[in-house]
Amino acid sequence: MYDRTVMSLRHILIALGDPLVSLQVAPNGLEVDVRDVVIMDPDDPPDVAVGDLALLIGARGRAALPLIRAAGRARAAAVAVKESTQALEQAAVDAGVALLEVRPEVRWAHLESLARGVLTTTTDDGEVLGDLFALAQTIATLTGGIVSIEDTASRVLAYSRSSDEVDELRRLSILGRQGPEPYLKMLREWGVYNLLRSSEEVVRIDERPELGIRRRIAVGIHAGSQPLGAIWVQEGDQPLTEQAERALLGAARVTAPHLIQQRNQPASRFRENLLAALLTGRMDAATVAGQIGADPSKPCAVVVFALRGGEGDRSEHELRRAEMTGLISVHAAAYRRSALVSESGGRTYVLLPDLAPNAQLLSLTKEIVTTARRHLHTSVQAAVGSAVSTLDDAQVSRQEAERVLDAMARDLDAEVATLADVRSQVLVSEILALLQDNPRIRDPRIDALDPELAKSLLAYLDALGDVRAAADRLHVHPNTLRYRLKRIDLDLDDPLVRLIAQLQLRMR
Repeated sequence: MYDRTVMSLRHILIALGDPLVSLQVAPNGLEVDVRDVVIMDPDDPPDVAVGDLALLIGARGRAALPLIRAAGRARAAAVAVKESTQALEQAAVDAGVALLEVRPEVRWAHLESLARGVLTTTTDDGEVLGDLFALAQTIATLTGGIVSIEDTASRVLAYSRSSDEVDELRRLSILGRQGPEPYLKMLREWGVYNLLRSSEEVVRIDERPELGIRRRIAVGIHAGSQPLGAIWVQEGDQPLTEQAERALLGAARVTAPHLIQQRNQPASRFRENLLAALLTGRMDAATVAGQIGADPSKPCAVVVFALRGGEGDRSEHELRRAEMTGLISVHAAAYRRSALVSESGGRTYVLLPDLAPNAQLLSLTKEIVTTARRHLHTSVQAAVGSAVSTLDDAQVSRQEAERVLDAMARDLDAEVATLADVRSQVLVSEILALLQDNPRIRDPRIDALDPELAKSLLAYLDALGDVRAAADRLHVHPNTLRYRLKRIDLDLDDPLVRLIAQLQLRMR
């Protein structure tokens, strides 16, 4: 069904941004919840509720004052006016409501449509699905350009924010107006629109300085043979990235379910559920393959990603993880149309079906991790499961990738690994998990050691019995270490006792 998610005012401003509105005052901060977009007309009784973003149409100057006060009494989140004044700003502060100023050339209907587009998303069991504005920002990150997503009528549905200078075509498109007619005519004559509707290839459009138009690339968005819209990427102050065209192909495939959602077809969540069902054994491989157009008899592999460094603000960590999943989705879709991506337990899972014998999964994964780390400014780790012979064995690849990622968590220096890279760590992790789950088989004498003795014993065992090397590591005299070891009630001449002690001590 269609529902409106609750979003912070900060999120709304990030999505809409400077091209349309600017923040004047926010007496309650930017984390206030926005629940709906409403129109306030000075000729009608105020109809505004808690959390509303109220658009003050037809009210300027002093005429807007009573509407701002009414919005404050109703505990609206924000009001938007075409022309802000000091009096309006003070009234907004007194009323406890944020005040936004809308650019004079922006049409109210266009602003309302875009704001509702940010708020309105398809939901399934109460979970909010993807956001076209966030997706546009992800595409901008991967291409290095300035992005707009349009429907088949060339209406802008979402766009990325940019500090680069935008050209006339993009500026007018965002404002809900048509671009320069000579340029649009040229695009029609070149067959650009026909190519976007009929082909899935990237279309290159040269710049036209005399019209104020910069270089672009574009790609059509399709559901089967049906066109849904297009993604346009304008080159900014810097050239587009080397992978821009490949990323744009993947972006079109990821965007398609979002546009389908606007046509009342909940496809995105369905694909996520497909992967979860396959990896947990709730759905057979043939059924999943039929849904995504894959060959169940061909090899596949599962790659698992995790965002590290989540000890800070939880909401910020969740936002970064969502951004990471968006980046992964675009890369995966560019690599394989039938790729599936899903989040579970704080991790992002990717299924790559229809693999060729020489599939370069490691290089693909390293590219994704490098991109994510560069743009998220935090550590990202990924484990590549071995390619298995058929889609039926996807769970085997998943389990292997999870084991590798568990082992990697102990070593934050490793960004990408396979089982061959961390086999020893995986084996030790499995044994430690067994000991953790079965305390009765552990040696109680080792568990009872105080922290100083435990640290000393582990250093001694790690140094293979070299007292001087262990003492140097502990920054103590060798005789001090010998004294500590004598206090431990264990037969350290027995190799099995030493092995058990070393394993148990690593659980601490």
